[in-house]
Amino acid sequence: MGTYEDNGLQAWRAMLLASNAALRAIDADLTRSGTIPLTWYDVLLELNAGPDRRLRMNDLADRVVLSRTRVSRLVDEMVMAGLVTKVRDETDRRVVWAAMTDEGVRAFRTTAPQYLRGIEQHFSQYLTDEEKNVMAAALQRVREAHGNVIATPDSLRRNGRKS
Repeated sequence: MGTYEDNGLQAWRAMLLASNAALRAIDADLTRSGTIPLTWYDVLLELNAGPDRRLRMNDLADRVVLSRTRVSRLVDEMVMAGLVTKVRDETDRRVVWAAMTDEGVRAFRTTAPQYLRGIEQHFSQYLTDEEKNVMAAALQRVREAHGNVIATPDSLRRNGRKS
């Protein structure tokens, strides 16, 4: 392998390892603080950004970094906990919406400060402002190159591509 490929592989591996370490540390902080788990917070974060704090299950699955099956199970757990509801679309019965409940909004707002502290403590403090800007711009370019959709096996099949 040439230098370019070695640098690319090193950057890729560093991003994965750093992300994994920071996510585990943030999740551990949330667990210790008695708030909802990080995976639940991520679902609520995406729902909170949706119109009327809801998203189609397919769209939610494309936005979170989990398998479609895992998202479905996770949402079912959150329904049981009273944080989310699942509602069938009235005009297209094939579509199911996930929506935040009032309890979900409260859990989201309660967890947000700890989540933001975790990002600062386990990620941001180790980077200069310039590094954060470069990193954000570079990773955004990678994301845009993939059409703003996380390429999961399910999304590849839906778009007619082989996984």
